[in-house]
Amino acid sequence: MTDWLIPLLCGLGAGILSAWGVGGGTLLLLIMTLLLGVDQRTAQGVNLLFFLPTALGALLCHWRSGYLDAPTLRKSVPWAVMLAAAGAWAATALPVDVLRKPFGVYLLLSGVSLLLPANKRSDK
Repeated sequence: MTDWLIPLLCGLGAGILSAWGVGGGTLLLLIMTLLLGVDQRTAQGVNLLFFLPTALGALLCHWRSGYLDAPTLRKSVPWAVMLAAAGAWAATALPVDVLRKPFGVYLLLSGVSLLLPANKRSDK
């Protein structure tokens, strides 16, 4: 009867932390794979399912506010599409054990980068 309670609380906690600026999607991936026993591919699919509408909303808000640079978009979108396709292929073609180690390294490096002081750039 309470099988839904722990996933609900985990999702709620990740959502709250995400609203505070912490990577909620990354936390949700860790919670789903380490605590709830969800397969990594399924967890990444769930994370992507919730990320896409959020990213679309952010993109629209940035576009309306004039924060998007058209030349940068023209240069980066083709690369992003190619790399996303390569990542999708790798996620479906490679065994989960092969994907788990690089993903763990990525998470560790992401965590370490958050602990290091940010370089302040001066706009002159």
